[in-house]
Amino acid sequence: MAGKYVLKKAKNGKFFFNLHASNGQPILSSEMYESRGGALSGIDSVRKNGVLETSFDRLIAKDGSPYFTLKAANGHIVGHSEMYSSVAARDNGIASVMKNAADAALDDQSAVS
Repeated sequence: MAGKYVLKKAKNGKFFFNLHASNGQPILSSEMYESRGGALSGIDSVRKNGVLETSFDRLIAKDGSPYFTLKAANGHIVGHSEMYSSVAARDNGIASVMKNAADAALDDQSAVS
């Protein structure tokens, strides 16, 4: 199974997506978008920027958990990871995004109620 973007509509009417690795685990979560079109543009941004090492910020949360964010060319954050248990696990997450971002299929579940 290849990676995929899962696009959904939240209960508040906004849209978001997750990028899942080939094993089905989510590796990147988007911000909330006002429209479906905005979320689709976000996916396009991840496809373009998710393959560039320089687009990732490697961060440490206040509790010491490593995580990352992915920035678009304009500097806006388009996605973030979960909290990881180690720096190595976080870096593996980044590698997985870089591997899956460009070619992942779109699973549009935004019309599902």
